[in-house]
Amino acid sequence: MKTALRTRHGELLLPAFIPDATRAVVRSVDSADLVEARVPALMVNTFHLAASPGISAVASVGGVHSFMGWRGPVAADSGGFQVFSLLSENPALGSVTGRGLVFRRAKGGAKQILTPEKCIERQFRMGADIMFCLDYCTHPGAPARVQSESVRLTVEWARRCKETFLRQVDQRGLSNHERPLLYAVVQGGDDWELRRACADQLAEMGFDGYGYGGWPIADDGQLVDGVNMVVELTPAEAPKHALGIGKPGSVVRAAAMGYDTFDVVIPTRDARHKRLYVTTNDFASLTWKGEDFYENLYIHDAGFARDRRPVEESCDCLCCRNYSRAYLRHLFDIGDALALRLATIHNLRFYTRLMSRICEMLRGDQDGQYDRRR
Repeated sequence: MKTALRTRHGELLLPAFIPDATRAVVRSVDSADLVEARVPALMVNTFHLAASPGISAVASVGGVHSFMGWRGPVAADSGGFQVFSLLSENPALGSVTGRGLVFRRAKGGAKQILTPEKCIERQFRMGADIMFCLDYCTHPGAPARVQSESVRLTVEWARRCKETFLRQVDQRGLSNHERPLLYAVVQGGDDWELRRACADQLAEMGFDGYGYGGWPIADDGQLVDGVNMVVELTPAEAPKHALGIGKPGSVVRAAAMGYDTFDVVIPTRDARHKRLYVTTNDFASLTWKGEDFYENLYIHDAGFARDRRPVEESCDCLCCRNYSRAYLRHLFDIGDALALRLATIHNLRFYTRLMSRICEMLRGDQDGQYDRRR
């Protein structure tokens, strides 16, 4: 079991939750707040940063770490999912080709193309510590021919990404310890044979880690079968990243399967919508089923107007150490920006505490004394 990931900006203890700093910011908080919440790493998005302020602007100030004042590891998403979402909403805005993803950001906008080569070059220019290959994401209900084409292009693009990656490493004179890490994304929907074909070809190329590709959540809120397939089909010693898996219960269940890192906007978005996480007896009831170990606290409820308690008694975040539920509700009521900051810090700290508890559970299971999924 891998317990840490070496990066150019420090060691990342596993498993780890990596908040989305999509546009080089976790909304409502600064880097000092992230350190306060014990956030270990961040995920930025190449697609959005290429649009604004532009990759050259980020590079001109020393890269993404210097740009956002963050000293820890930074992972960079390829941007492929964002283009997929764009084209799903409006197919007239572009198309998928062998060369790459052709798209317009808006109707009447300039035509752009995101190629595997451009994807990796941009991530190098930004200074990302963990890079992701461009992949062809599909809708879960897509027909077999589309899923098959997704696998074919994902594998081909991964090959081109790795070639570009190795060329960049060589041109920059980076040693094996100085270079960033490169992850490939496994596609194939819920088709075991397609997932296997994709995973086998990617594993033959060799990558530092592998990510789950595709929509991870079924209509009933449970993880789709493909999530477990990726763990079983990729090299056991390689770290696994669960793209788009981020609800607390889903994180627990995915960690039980063998995933090491997670990124999603859920905790910060929920904080902005006045939805806070509170543990049940400080995670005492947490099991690998990922059920009944926390509840949502809706801070706008009138019952909190005179509540002197912190959001959670057992939480050590900035919000819970210093402020009451009544005060936080008041801040939201008057529309003060401090409400967003405090709520976001609390939800992020909930996640870092959750990951610490999962770490403890995993360490206790090193000898296989019990079934992690029970």
